[in-house]
Amino acid sequence: MKKILGIAGLLFAVFAATAALAQQADGSNTFLSAYNLENLLQRVGMYGVLSIAASFVIVTGGIDLSIGSVVCVAGCVLPHLIASLGLPPFLALPLVLALCCAIGLWHGILVAVVRLQPFVVTLCGLLLYRGLMRKFTDDQTKGFGSQFADLRWIATGRIGITESFGVPVAFVLLLVVAGLASLFFHRTVWGRHLFALGRNEEAARFSGVPTKRLVVAAYAICSLLAGLAGCLFVLDVNSARASDFGNFYELYAIAGAVLGGVALRGGEATVLGVVLGAALMRVLAMAINIVGDSNQLEFAVVGAVILAGAAADEGVRRLWRRRR
Repeated sequence: MKKILGIAGLLFAVFAATAALAQQADGSNTFLSAYNLENLLQRVGMYGVLSIAASFVIVTGGIDLSIGSVVCVAGCVLPHLIASLGLPPFLALPLVLALCCAIGLWHGILVAVVRLQPFVVTLCGLLLYRGLMRKFTDDQTKGFGSQFADLRWIATGRIGITESFGVPVAFVLLLVVAGLASLFFHRTVWGRHLFALGRNEEAARFSGVPTKRLVVAAYAICSLLAGLAGCLFVLDVNSARASDFGNFYELYAIAGAVLGGVALRGGEATVLGVVLGAALMRVLAMAINIVGDSNQLEFAVVGAVILAGAAADEGVRRLWRRRR
């Protein structure tokens, strides 16, 4: 609880500072405008799903560097199935999600059964899937054109609260995903086993926990949620080019999770913290644009966040060892 309160306090401080910096001489505030807040919540929704995806793997003590490439797979395949092949959306969406889930299953098998290092497996996946998508699309842009507005509402729609402000549907989807993930982590035996696996895999295995199946399931869920986020991103921007769509999104996902209190050593995570961490990353990105009038420092901030999280994680591990 203290960690969540700390993240929430930091989010509030950065939000307030960004709002103060965006204050104009005429009394207007671009950051606090209804349009900007809607866009902020929409982005939090999409990137929040990615951070929750990453948390499933990190809690096992692993890592998934292929999240951005899985986003690219979903972003390229979905418009191809719908706009190019004419497949109805109610069939295309499940097929894309199943494909992404199969990618995660493959990763899990390589890590849990073949015993390859997660870093190596997912780094190769990062390169492999993007390369395949570039060949598949011939480096051409995929999109929906001016059609399928009803489908794109999933990512671009708003649920009206007032005349000038509405909650983005993408943010509502994040709340649904976060609720389900929280139930899985804290209210099911599989969630408790997943935490036990992350804390000490050998002890969990000797206690009867099916560690291999849990690892496979964690990677499958991670890629499934990354695919869902990829669908949201492509439905939002209405175009995807395999050479750059989803580039570095794995870093945003990991940074949001780490900032939200997911321990890189495994065995510790809170879904509320992950959502707050993803929100903090989006507010920081906006603050960089407001202060520097560009996003040139955004990657530097992401790197600093991951480094700080890793350092804090190692500090906690050393303190825990001393107390033992």
